[in-house]
Amino acid sequence: MTLQLENLKPKEVFNYFSEISKIPRGSGNEKQVSDYLANEGRRLGLEVIQDESFNVLIKKTATKGYENSPTVIIQGHMDMVCEKNKGTQHDFEKDPIELRVEGDYLYANGTTLGADNGIAVAMGLALLASTDIPHPALEVVYTTDEEESMNGAMNLNGDLFKGTYIINLDSEEEGTITVSCAGGVTALITIDKDFKDVNSKIAYTIDVKGLLGGHSGMEINKQRANSNILMGRILNHLLNHANINFDLVEISGGAKNNAIPREAEAVILVDEKDISKLEVELNNILNIFKHEFRTSDPNIKVLSVKSEKTYNKALTDDVRDKMISTIMLMPSGIQTMSMDIEGLVESSTNLGVINNNEDAFVFEFATRSSVKSLKNVINSKMTLLCKVLDIKLELEDDYPEWEYAKDSKLEEICVNTYEEVTGKKPHIVAIHAGLECGLLLDAIKGAQAVSIGPNMFDVHTPNEHLDIRSTERTWDYLLAILKNIK
Repeated sequence: MTLQLENLKPKEVFNYFSEISKIPRGSGNEKQVSDYLANEGRRLGLEVIQDESFNVLIKKTATKGYENSPTVIIQGHMDMVCEKNKGTQHDFEKDPIELRVEGDYLYANGTTLGADNGIAVAMGLALLASTDIPHPALEVVYTTDEEESMNGAMNLNGDLFKGTYIINLDSEEEGTITVSCAGGVTALITIDKDFKDVNSKIAYTIDVKGLLGGHSGMEINKQRANSNILMGRILNHLLNHANINFDLVEISGGAKNNAIPREAEAVILVDEKDISKLEVELNNILNIFKHEFRTSDPNIKVLSVKSEKTYNKALTDDVRDKMISTIMLMPSGIQTMSMDIEGLVESSTNLGVINNNEDAFVFEFATRSSVKSLKNVINSKMTLLCKVLDIKLELEDDYPEWEYAKDSKLEEICVNTYEEVTGKKPHIVAIHAGLECGLLLDAIKGAQAVSIGPNMFDVHTPNEHLDIRSTERTWDYLLAILKNIK
């Protein structure tokens, strides 16, 4: 454990969190951490199952007096979102996460912390290693690739489980019990590149930066700016309102489709006669953005730098126009709000990534909905627009919504336990983020699920931080739940 974490409580949880923070575990790069978890389970003398997707299931028998209690499944995901500040020297493929404590919060140095969902991994391991915690039989399962596709949970074999109570530890607000979440799908839109020759034009790099970003499910309701959408608006403004007939060389933005993108970049070519006009119009649209997002995202920056590089080729006008049309016309942000649950975003999309590949541009959208038919409507809108624009659409990694189960015994136990421990009533919530509970409930027939967790902030961004005291309280609450499952 790092020196700064030595005195944090619960000690066993933060010790394990420190250990897994030394291991690269970005989505799609989980083998090393999966092997660590499997080996740790074996070291503790427990039954371990590691499948082909690198999911790890570790089983522990009940303590005395709990032999006839329902088996409890403790679940979290081992992967993390890998985001870093510009200028931060960090290789997520090999470098450990550098942890630091500031007051009551745990941060990383210039990168995402990985408390989403490393804190679940750490709590599960601490339970497995314990010798003095009363509990029913436990099945602690860690899944892979949750942040990108949920492929780990999709490939779980439900026949491996005996548990009927699922406690997911992937929530981010203490005092809430999550009982339902959105389903989702990833939409990939591909626009093939085609080039034309250009002469005597001057290159400018346009950057959008300074945005807050955030989780595209949990924080979509905060109406923060999306750098990819802003870049599309800039290009559309220059071409169709300011009448600057620029050529587009490239565009890129964002890192993960489930994160609201904070930065985007484009390279354009303009005639010398339009240079002064370009600066004026960029300033004009920046002022528009600052007005629109004055409350939700006040630090937006639009920067332009003249490039020393000379370009002899640019994208054809047709490709340029398809790029702008795709950004401007595809569904973006909140689509519908629930009329049943006050304040709940019902459906949304997030243009999280614009990839600039060798032969094509690929737009990655994360679509979420707690109502399956509304997800299908968004897919249909995208399909129709792609037909009109003559571009390619692929839908992948479709996962189900988690529907609310009335009269859940597990929910009742969790509510009563929270009141017993705190003297307060918990908030029962449905969320717009995607949790793996829907997939687990599909695989494990007859099970019930809840999701809990400590306070976390700015997840999926380099400012991600974990409330240390909330982690201790949530740990105590989890132990009380297990004690009350008889």
